[in-house]
Amino acid sequence: MRAVIQRVTKSSVAVNSETTGKIGRGLMVLVGVEDGDTVKDAEYIAEKVAGLRIFEDENDKMNLSVTDVGGEILAVSQFTLLGDVRKGKRPSFTRAARPDEADSLYRKVIEFISSRGINVEEGVFQTHMVVDIQNDGPVTILLDSRKLF
Repeated sequence: MRAVIQRVTKSSVAVNSETTGKIGRGLMVLVGVEDGDTVKDAEYIAEKVAGLRIFEDENDKMNLSVTDVGGEILAVSQFTLLGDVRKGKRPSFTRAARPDEADSLYRKVIEFISSRGINVEEGVFQTHMVVDIQNDGPVTILLDSRKLF
């Protein structure tokens, strides 16, 4: 499972021009589920996202988590995070999980994060979405539950 986490001042997602999720200060999290991922991968990603210390403390040092700053999370499923472009220029998505499996594990990530008392807004699975991200810093972190990077 892969995730791209961006520290944001605000972020939103819309489907057919209708906002489905909107947050203020917090984290924008794009989640890609890989074929073979399990609940353990979802737990790993959720734990890392909830605990990432990428907000500044009183000494301007990245030392606080989204929970510490009372932030929110906007989660969007994004199978293209599994796109492989090592051969050619057109991405191959053969490593992405099938939609039913991906949706189930994406929901687990949201469930695990929410269980920590963090408000999680979200996009709509398997639809065309327009995501507005106001990256703060910019700060962007890449996660892979298989620890490939």
